[in-house]
Amino acid sequence: MLHTRLIFALIAVVGALAVAGQTRADDAPVVYASNYPLFYFAQEIAGGELDIRLPAIEGDPAFWAPDGDQVAALQAADLVLLNGAGYEGWLNFVSLREERLVDTTAGLADRLLPLEEATVHQHGPEGEHSHAGTAFTTWLDPGLAAAQARAIAAALGALAPKGKAGFTTRLARLETRLRQLDQELERAFSALEDRPVVFSHPVYQYLQSRYELNGRSLHWEPGEAPGTRAWIDLQNLLAEHPAELLIWESEPLAETLVELDRLGVASVVFEPAGNRPAQGDYFDVMASNLAALGASAAD
Repeated sequence: MLHTRLIFALIAVVGALAVAGQTRADDAPVVYASNYPLFYFAQEIAGGELDIRLPAIEGDPAFWAPDGDQVAALQAADLVLLNGAGYEGWLNFVSLREERLVDTTAGLADRLLPLEEATVHQHGPEGEHSHAGTAFTTWLDPGLAAAQARAIAAALGALAPKGKAGFTTRLARLETRLRQLDQELERAFSALEDRPVVFSHPVYQYLQSRYELNGRSLHWEPGEAPGTRAWIDLQNLLAEHPAELLIWESEPLAETLVELDRLGVASVVFEPAGNRPAQGDYFDVMASNLAALGASAAD
């Protein structure tokens, strides 16, 4: 009987510890990120010690705005990680506590790129919108992404000082991977040898700047067939900028590829990684981009 009581006592202790462990996880500080790259970097740095969350974002995250429930969740968070560089337009309409906001590009003002043009146009589910202001896809330059990761690590360390050593260690690993990515992208883009390229959308400014690409941008959506005016504009562009490669955010329509091929323009997909991928993570997306660039160079 005594033996049986000891067994039950041990089971009770183990159960209590398990519940206590779950309670600590539930009580972990909550950190929201405004886009997928920040979410991924924060998760890698936190290593499970904090509750890192990403809002459910549909469509282009640059034009997303939180609904009522999402606003409430952001207001209740211990930290909200922002991309900055004009990315979070919704902040103009949402009241959040200033001391809980972390602008991860606040220290990069001298490295941010202004948009060269301010056009308003109609496309996609977001409808009419403008590309005026500052280019915001900073994470496409791995050096800037590493600086954003350092800002995240500093903010997480201030929020949870006991985890600071772990955050620092995991940040170092993340920075190593970003440096390796930078080297791989540099090698891949060096194959272009300053040849003119065209981007389907004006979201590649930091990629273009970092790797000194000779690029010009359209305002084409992969899932929409370009109209007659768009094809005329492209042919006029090619007359002065004879590109043989068009870089897309995602796979374009088959009919668009056929017409581009007729014009002697090949296509390659380089996903900006602003959205959470259906499979894999940030580095998996970049690996796919590198593979696509390699295949394009081999053609």
